[in-house]
Amino acid sequence: MVQLLRVENFNISSDGICAGEDHTLERPFGHVDPQRLFAWAGATASWPMRSEPGGSRGLDDYLTRDYARNIGAEIMGRNKFGPQRGPWPDHEWRGWWGDEPPLHTSVFVMTHHQRPSFTLSDTTFHFVAGEPASILDETMEAAQGKDVRLGVGGATIRRFLDADLVDTMHVAVSPVKLGFGVRLWESPDELLDRFHLEVVPSPSGVAHHLFWRK
Repeated sequence: MVQLLRVENFNISSDGICAGEDHTLERPFGHVDPQRLFAWAGATASWPMRSEPGGSRGLDDYLTRDYARNIGAEIMGRNKFGPQRGPWPDHEWRGWWGDEPPLHTSVFVMTHHQRPSFTLSDTTFHFVAGEPASILDETMEAAQGKDVRLGVGGATIRRFLDADLVDTMHVAVSPVKLGFGVRLWESPDELLDRFHLEVVPSPSGVAHHLFWRK
């Protein structure tokens, strides 16, 4: 079976912004309120952090469930792992998610500053440096035949897109404008030389952009 590098449930505004500036411990998305982008997923029955029964079904729920389908490992940028920059001041920080991260797989965090791997629940974090292609090779091996999920942020996804390594991508575009911040694209048309694109509107107001390699 062919292994794929997949972007799943990546959320942006209608003007292409996926996160704000000036990230801090209290504000993981900087000046951007994440609810303005993630509300559609948080309302579904399959939202992994749901603490009460209920939630919506239908298209949004299906795509939320697809986040974990056949995933054997994840690559993420350092911004997704935590707010620190530069050398690690210590190894106390172990991610935003507490003792049971909702990732359920091996995770390879891209960073120029190494630190030892560690495991929380069923998630093991590794810290790797290098070019996207070499990191992908290492992650594919760890995935043991399953696909690799490319996690946020926007700069990390752009690096892998620019290296022509992404196979499929699901981008949920919310009907809000944020004006400035970390940008995934100016327009999805930028990717049409390499990808097919189908845009599927949802009753929640989100437009799901589904890309697959030509």
